[in-house]
Amino acid sequence: MSATALLVSIAVLAWVGQIILGGWQIRCFNRAFDALCLQGAVGVGRSAGRFKARVVLALVFDGEQRVCDGFVLRGITVFARPRRLTALIGLSKEQLIPYVVFPKDPALQIALSLAIKPTL
Repeated sequence: MSATALLVSIAVLAWVGQIILGGWQIRCFNRAFDALCLQGAVGVGRSAGRFKARVVLALVFDGEQRVCDGFVLRGITVFARPRRLTALIGLSKEQLIPYVVFPKDPALQIALSLAIKPTL
């Protein structure tokens, strides 16, 4: 096998692996999101970033606008998984001030501000 054919084979295998692992990550996210949707109204926020870890934050609010449950998905690889946010459970929407809740994490601040923003 020539060096070019070997390099192309490795690239194709890496690409197929990326597709498979990306699908696995999406399936894990969808399962976690579906579980939240069964509990009540869900707010979702996402921070942007091309070369830094992106953050997706989802929160469930009850009838009194208190956080019932939530998760955060953070990472730059397909190995990132949703992790439960227990620190925010029980807080009201008014108490969710992004720069107070996450003082040292601008990506989480952006995601939280979008998750609590009222939808039209």
